[in-house]
Amino acid sequence: MKQTLITLLLSVCCLFTFAQSFEGQVVYQTQCKSKLPNVTDDQFTAMVGSTMNYYIKGGDYKSDTNGSVILWQLYINKENKLYNKFSSSEAVLYNDCAVNPDSVLSSELHVGVADILGYKCDELVLNCKTGVQKYYFSSKLPVDSKLYTNHKFGNWFTYLSMANAIPLKMVINNAQFSLETIATSVKPMKLDAAIFQLPAGITTAKSPY
Repeated sequence: MKQTLITLLLSVCCLFTFAQSFEGQVVYQTQCKSKLPNVTDDQFTAMVGSTMNYYIKGGDYKSDTNGSVILWQLYINKENKLYNKFSSSEAVLYNDCAVNPDSVLSSELHVGVADILGYKCDELVLNCKTGVQKYYFSSKLPVDSKLYTNHKFGNWFTYLSMANAIPLKMVINNAQFSLETIATSVKPMKLDAAIFQLPAGITTAKSPY
């Protein structure tokens, strides 16, 4: 159960990735609803974090949260690897993003269903093997999906190939939890490329999740 749960959390976190055409920071707020009898809503939210900060430049991105399980993630495009820093591990564990334990069974597009931060958003629904993923996005915040052709993990390229835009809201439903994440600010800015490098001397290992 622990391995399945952490794999799902990793997949959810990696959903917050962005494109070459947007450089800057996006801040999100997250709420979780538990579907497990031994885990409360507050415990799930504490694990993933109630606040998420994302820094994006080109095809690379880094995120950090106030969560208690996954502290930060770093996607290095040229390696196609997602590095994850867990509070329980000194080593940084990585996932090969060419490998996806999930799959999309069908999709639906609904046009102009939400307004988020002044952006009129379409809704893309992905019916997946693990559950349902809903994305709300605006074409005014475009993404170059070609940068993420090999980013299969978390169904990310499947989403981008259809939306070609930053998601401003995501709703993830599976057997363990329901998670809603919504952007509270979008800040275009120039970022130092050094942000998207692993800390010097840090130990890395392949993730078992």
